[in-house]
Amino acid sequence: MCVIGAGLSGLATAHALATRGIDFVCLEKAPDVGGIWRQPGAGERGPAYRSLHLNSAKQLTGYADFPMSSELPLYPGHGDVASYLRSFAEWAGLLPRIELRTEVLSVRQDSCGGWTVISRDAGGKTTERRFEQVVVASGHNTEAALPSPLPPGSDSFAGTILHSMDYQSGSDFAGQRVVVVGMGASGVDIAADLSRHATRTVLSIRRGLHIVPKQLFGTSVDLIADAPWWSEMSFPEQRRFVEQALLVARGKLSDYGLPEPDHPIFASAVTISDEILSLIRHGAVIPRPAIESLDGSRVSFTDGTSVEADAIVYCTGFRMAFPFLPAGCPAGPQQEAVELYKRVVPPDRAGLYFTGLIRPHGSITRLVEAQARWVARIIGGDTTLPAADVMRKEISGYLSSIEERYGRTAGASIQVDVGTYLRELQDA
Repeated sequence: MCVIGAGLSGLATAHALATRGIDFVCLEKAPDVGGIWRQPGAGERGPAYRSLHLNSAKQLTGYADFPMSSELPLYPGHGDVASYLRSFAEWAGLLPRIELRTEVLSVRQDSCGGWTVISRDAGGKTTERRFEQVVVASGHNTEAALPSPLPPGSDSFAGTILHSMDYQSGSDFAGQRVVVVGMGASGVDIAADLSRHATRTVLSIRRGLHIVPKQLFGTSVDLIADAPWWSEMSFPEQRRFVEQALLVARGKLSDYGLPEPDHPIFASAVTISDEILSLIRHGAVIPRPAIESLDGSRVSFTDGTSVEADAIVYCTGFRMAFPFLPAGCPAGPQQEAVELYKRVVPPDRAGLYFTGLIRPHGSITRLVEAQARWVARIIGGDTTLPAADVMRKEISGYLSSIEERYGRTAGASIQVDVGTYLRELQDA
């Protein structure tokens, strides 16, 4: 069988297959394993900025069979995580089965139900292979998403405009005036990194998001969410607990000059940061509303204020893209939502699976490992999938519940609750 991608999800999948003695090959277009955490080469785009650290505790982020070293801090940095993933691949004996610098061009199902995978290696050679099963583990941070349209005047902006995918280090902007757009995880991280090097760092925010510190009551927030007493609480009780804890820990976001969220916590992705609010209070990061227009080097905001800027960094997320797959897979015909049974199986594509195409509040590792073990059980014949109509009914019910809580979009449709989802996979 074929595994596509050798990041955290692909390595977890490869390990689960190898443990069960299932033969596979893993195709990875990058020059090394590790996905967004791997160390980029000089001048190479991405995969992540140098100051990136885990937002989840190492105990819950390391693989179950290969824990992160006790010598690492609770939240390891970019280089440490890259080294860890490489060490895991070596320890698990996966490297001989991984073809690096190999890009998947096409994955198509044939009339017999098998899958033809066409790939291209670093030398440009194209190879066509047939597999009974394919696991897509290439993640959902695929294509950089910029606002469409960009603000008026963007074409004539005198400075540099880039996406977070092209951002490496704040030292590249030493002495410059920089506007960061977006208050998600990368936005607050990059603004914090820039504040140590840039002459001025402005954070432009269109919509308020809930900012959660990495620790509450001296404990990592994802370790709190893993505690039995937390799981015993109802969802409304969990929400009230966190809202009250945040009010005590940081007060109102409007006190920092930030917009208050227009939704309750856990109704959208949250932003994890220990730094950004303190940096705003210390004047190192200046909050502003959305950009209204650009004129030369001047950036004007919707509140009537403006600043001179040398660079704008758009931290506006990514689009899920699987150009090598058949149209309509894994998203439905309207491309509104990802339609996968148990967030893994497309009901009308026998032999095709997805791992890591989920977005939890907290570490993804345990969930991906559970997905990988389930896929390995299916392929190994220890469990069987229900009929396609039964899978479609489960998908419909899941998406209805997601729409009620998050809205029906491709991004919301991959949201999962850690405890609930783990139980689903264990019972599947």
